[in-house]
Amino acid sequence: MLVAWIDALGSFAIDTCRRMGGFGMFAYEAMAVLFTTKLKTKKVFYQINYIGINSLGIVCLVGATVGAVLALQSYIGLARFGSTQYIGPIVFLAMTREFGPVFTAIMVIGRAGSAMTAELGSMRISEQIEALQTLCIDPVQYLVVPRIVASTIILSFLSIFCTLCGTLAGYMTAVYVLNISGEMYMETIRSNVELSDIVNGLIKAVIFGFLFSVIATYKGFFTKGGARGLGLATTQSVVYANVTIIIADYILTSLMFR
Repeated sequence: MLVAWIDALGSFAIDTCRRMGGFGMFAYEAMAVLFTTKLKTKKVFYQINYIGINSLGIVCLVGATVGAVLALQSYIGLARFGSTQYIGPIVFLAMTREFGPVFTAIMVIGRAGSAMTAELGSMRISEQIEALQTLCIDPVQYLVVPRIVASTIILSFLSIFCTLCGTLAGYMTAVYVLNISGEMYMETIRSNVELSDIVNGLIKAVIFGFLFSVIATYKGFFTKGGARGLGLATTQSVVYANVTIIIADYILTSLMFR
């Protein structure tokens, strides 16, 4: 029994290392192609529109909802200490440094990341990727790199809109629901927020965009097993990307903590 458990653990470790190695080589190849070949800008702008513009509505809605909830929950805690004037900075800092990048990434993963995996996976199953190789077209340059570049660029802008909507919703909730002075709300934000807070949030968004796009394209690019394999790859893409974002968020927050 003990030998069987050790054998199973060893097989799992070897399989995990093999998968991580394959993922690392895929990311390395994509970066090598990005910096050694001509970037297909039309494909990048198309992906920016598909990933970013089409996700703007849901990102703003989520940001506004989170901002309003933050204002209400902050009031409950701060009212016990007579510090309700600090609702503004709490909402803004939470949205800028944490909830803006994280919730933006989660929404984009669910909407665009799964679509990336499904699209590339269907192309792999129908042998369209092999057809590109037959025509001497690099599928990584043509299919993978534009998606990675577009996701890395656009996620920071989506995070900004998410933060702005959350801050505005927090303002509306604080002023019209909690009867907090609007001038005090804005003044405490100006006096307590630093530029580094905004920069740290943008850095998180850029890294999240890169991570989820690499995972989504990797799972789609190496899909196998027909329709069932495509569904499994899409599910794994969303789950792995979300878990990676949460873990990366903790690591980045620890590195940025002062």
